[in-house]
Amino acid sequence: MGDEPLFGQIYVKGNPYIVSKTMVNESDKQVVIIGGGPSGLTAAYELTRRNIYPTVLEKLDKVGGIARTENYKGYYFDMGGHRFFTKSEEVNAFWHEILGNEFLRRPRLSRIYYKNKFFNYPLKPFNALIGLGTVESVLIITSYLRWQLFPYRQEETFEQWVTNRFGKRLFQTFFESYTEKVWGIPCSELKAEWAAQRIKNLSLKTAVISMFLKPQNTIKSLIEEFEYPRRGPGMLWTIVKEQIEERGGAVHMNSNVVGINRKGNRITSITVDNHEGVKTLAGSDFISSMPITQFLKWLNPPPPDEVLEAADKLSYRDFLTVCLIINQKELFPDNWIYIHDPKVLVGRIQNFKNWSPDMIPDDSMTSLGLEYFCNEGDELWNMADEELIELGKREIDQVGLANYEDVEDGAVFRVEKTYPVYDSDYSKYLGVIKDYLAGL
Repeated sequence: MGDEPLFGQIYVKGNPYIVSKTMVNESDKQVVIIGGGPSGLTAAYELTRRNIYPTVLEKLDKVGGIARTENYKGYYFDMGGHRFFTKSEEVNAFWHEILGNEFLRRPRLSRIYYKNKFFNYPLKPFNALIGLGTVESVLIITSYLRWQLFPYRQEETFEQWVTNRFGKRLFQTFFESYTEKVWGIPCSELKAEWAAQRIKNLSLKTAVISMFLKPQNTIKSLIEEFEYPRRGPGMLWTIVKEQIEERGGAVHMNSNVVGINRKGNRITSITVDNHEGVKTLAGSDFISSMPITQFLKWLNPPPPDEVLEAADKLSYRDFLTVCLIINQKELFPDNWIYIHDPKVLVGRIQNFKNWSPDMIPDDSMTSLGLEYFCNEGDELWNMADEELIELGKREIDQVGLANYEDVEDGAVFRVEKTYPVYDSDYSKYLGVIKDYLAGL
């Protein structure tokens, strides 16, 4: 559904780990699911179709995880902007089964803001070259040809992967600064796997060809339309929650898991903290979609030291959204804009009215989501909401997308552990963890 690849939840290649499984009849199963995001709710939904009635534990006050939709004074804000696009007929059928006519077909427009100009993204070569000027265009084309003739023999980093497909100069122009703003580490330390997930099959050659010929195979980065729930992705997951409960399952909100209890290699119960206090919930089967590092730290008794040390080596990138309500009917036509400007901290700006007109209660207004990438606990994360709203007002004015004085109101929403960081050593440490989990 979203664009973000996840290793930080307990599933591999889309398949959730069943942490503990006993040989009992289906009707006797007591399944406990940690997390009310897309993974946890989909698992619960499928179980209820098989007459198994799970209990879902979600620590927030709403479902959806990082794909939730927040609401402030009737304005709906998508935490990240989630395009609904899939090549899986089964997944597509699931979405439409849940939402029906509430699923909208939306045009896609996204651009890059660079040196006070806007460039189409995915890159359209003519648009990019005209905007950059003759001299820079010649240098970019020359760089592209050089890297086609003499590419990196091994593609281990994001920088190498993109350079081989676009050339070094175009990488430095349109990829490097934004990517490092998102991840907080140099592109030379970010693994190529992330690029292969996010911009799979895309290159300067395919971008040029797509201007004249429709690609035989759909390339996610090049799609011009996508589907979207009328009031954001949280609408989908709220309906899924309701259907789980109607079928006999349970979804408990504000229920924070604080312990995962095991005997030997078998999980036996979950310790949860909610409005009833701290209590233990037993089960026959357990599914987790919480961050894998947190899962390991909650295990009781704890896993071996080398596993905990490996967990400490895995890191996440967090972000927060400064939501601004602006007294203007129209601002710009994009769904979202990437901000490639080191003079401002904002990384991406969502225009939710262009995702769906039902995301705002008043058509004479516009709502924007300014995304700031940070680490939980750092200066930006800890900044007071009032300061962040003031920062957002200044920066939206600075890049020229809205006037400071037109911003009437705002709110801030923080999303922790959003992006697992694909740094140079992550696969080694993740391997240690997967080997350990396979024994439970």
